[in-house]
Amino acid sequence: MDAGKAVNIQQPVNIQRAASIQQTMDIQEKLAILADAAKYDVACTSSGVDRRNGRRGTGSAAAAGICHSFAGDGRCISLLKILLSNDCVYDCRYCINRRSNDVPRATFTPEEICELTMGFYRRNYIEGLFLSSGVVKNADHTMELICETVRMLRETFHFFGYIHVKAIPGADPMLIERAGYYADRMSCNLELPTAESLMKLAPQKSRKKILTPMRQIQNRITQNKNELTVYRHAPKFVPAGQSTQMIIGATPETDLQIMQVSESLYERFSLKRVFYSAYVSVNNDALLPALPQGPPLLREHRLYQADWLLRFYGFKASELLDEARPNFNTLLDPKCDWAVRHLEGFPVEVNRADYYTLLRVPGIGVRSARRICQARRSAVLDFADLKKLGVVLKRAVYFITCSGRMFGRFRIDEDAVAQSLIQAGERLPAALRDGGMTYRQMSLFDDFHVTAPVAVQDRQSACTGQL
Repeated sequence: MDAGKAVNIQQPVNIQRAASIQQTMDIQEKLAILADAAKYDVACTSSGVDRRNGRRGTGSAAAAGICHSFAGDGRCISLLKILLSNDCVYDCRYCINRRSNDVPRATFTPEEICELTMGFYRRNYIEGLFLSSGVVKNADHTMELICETVRMLRETFHFFGYIHVKAIPGADPMLIERAGYYADRMSCNLELPTAESLMKLAPQKSRKKILTPMRQIQNRITQNKNELTVYRHAPKFVPAGQSTQMIIGATPETDLQIMQVSESLYERFSLKRVFYSAYVSVNNDALLPALPQGPPLLREHRLYQADWLLRFYGFKASELLDEARPNFNTLLDPKCDWAVRHLEGFPVEVNRADYYTLLRVPGIGVRSARRICQARRSAVLDFADLKKLGVVLKRAVYFITCSGRMFGRFRIDEDAVAQSLIQAGERLPAALRDGGMTYRQMSLFDDFHVTAPVAVQDRQSACTGQL
């Protein structure tokens, strides 16, 4: 008997045993299993949706985000974040919920998820729902359960809060479209940066199956926007857009390759966010890296910083990295590293430089660049004024002049400026400085002050993305 047949004979026994366990499991036990299983999915952020319930239902979603409070690891703490099920027909080598793992399994019914969501909301624990799932039986069955859950929340329980759901690759397009009319945001995880890596670690999945629902959602969002210009009260389709996630560090791609993939996704699929998840070793497998130092959290953080530069600062991936330097400098954030390597373009005069030139100065963010452009219409700015406008002078002074004068006397060459920026740069946690590492997912919202109190300036920078 070959190995494939042995698996097929044993599988019904496993399913029968799992079914018997499910029957004796209460909703709190399921919640403990499925909330813990959802922690590896970082594609979760504030809503970007403005919808009020008009006193006809429960909950609402604010335009600037359902809640501006984030946990230390960057996840929005106001969402009930769970899996519909951690049963899965796939056997991805990197996933804790893969079919071959012997872990506790559970599956919610749509009614149970609605009960949890409404109960937590009424207790003021949450403001919305983030619902993902393993693939139960097949993609259509799983997507149908997700559709029924969000339909019941909206139509039966009249829940008007934020809902983020996963689009299951391979599911019927009609099911994905139905879910999109009930959800605020949808996401379809890319899983790994390249098709080669996906074939190596998740051979049952294909890049084409993953990109197909992403393209469908993008096209339907565009069509829906056109419909809304004609019919103001037409139902909205995924009004907060779509996002995706990729695992970093499980495969040998360089930072340049990852940034090129992200840039392509933003351009081709109009994504709102690409999330980067540092690989966490949860399975023993010869094809997976050992990572004795723990998850590559600092690398994940640099990728988030670079992603912000792509989306809001006008940078291209080819400007930040090249074949000669395919990975980010771990000691400097990507914007500082780029500026140090392009000193021929600095210093810039803040009283004359255009908005897009100001954006490329380390320490000047989107908001402070706008403030500078507005303030200099009526006054000549000096360094004291820049500080009041929110410029981080400890980074910016090496790259700017005010009325032709620099802030002080210092040597302007790559080594000297880089050393000064490193000394005045981010206060990394001891775990990262000393090489010891424990699992703690990082993101763009992480302020990196594990033991030290958070300074007001650093808190503002973390919120605005100012680099």
